[in-house]
Amino acid sequence: MTATQPTPLKTGLPPVPRRNTGWRLFFQTVLGRAYPRVIGFTRQRGWFVIDVALPLLAVAAYVFVYRALEAPEAYIGFVLLGGAMTAIWLNVLWGMATQLFWEKQGGNLPLYIISPAPLSAILLGMALGGMVSSGIRAVTILLVGSWLFGVSFQVDQWLLLLGVLFMTLAALYGMGMTFASVFLFSSREAWHWAALAQEPIYLLSGLYYPITAFPLWMAVAASFIPLALGMDAVRQLSLPQARAYGFLPPEVELLALIGLTVFFLVTARFTLAWMERKAREEARLTERLK
Repeated sequence: MTATQPTPLKTGLPPVPRRNTGWRLFFQTVLGRAYPRVIGFTRQRGWFVIDVALPLLAVAAYVFVYRALEAPEAYIGFVLLGGAMTAIWLNVLWGMATQLFWEKQGGNLPLYIISPAPLSAILLGMALGGMVSSGIRAVTILLVGSWLFGVSFQVDQWLLLLGVLFMTLAALYGMGMTFASVFLFSSREAWHWAALAQEPIYLLSGLYYPITAFPLWMAVAASFIPLALGMDAVRQLSLPQARAYGFLPPEVELLALIGLTVFFLVTARFTLAWMERKAREEARLTERLK
């Protein structure tokens, strides 16, 4: 005789969906958090005009100053590339570094903490979505600025240029993920810290001039900022006259950017894990996690 199989109970309820875990949950979270930023960018066309027009005004001011001083024409290209990278840096600072603070203010941060999705995946999804919007703004600034000021770019090493751009973005958003935890610890001071970090980065990263204008010790210190090395390498690879103003060879700067990317991503992983663990242990998100 063969054993009969038990008949499953018919409860009339829909089957319970399978829950993703591990890497499936990680990538699902990344896509889920990137989607709103990409879609939201297409729905807020007014912000797109502001984010393009205001950096172009700053670019125009520096262009007129350099031309009045009869500076080398390469400086016009320096300014234009710096204005394009401004859109990316502002997105890192205000769209990533202060993100957890704003989520806390809006009441969403406790939901992120108690959810099974890792915080690193949530922030990575926001970073990828932000890369799309800020990248479109940067390209638009480059195209419009090139047309207005007659700047021409010449690229011979496309693979190296794309590698530098990718690693610059990865290092910048890794730094933004690290700052997200730091600014959350600062609580109400997060807004002030973000505002304080904006202008010094403009100065040290050489957005509108080469960092070789600094003393050597200051240029070395500025090279720990991914934006400074990325800008220097991109200028050398896209402007024929920029090699004379370069700080380091682009290949060396690419290796340094890879090291900065690893450093900031590892630091962000540890700071986010520590914050999440403390929040779960204490079952609360206070003004300052102790």
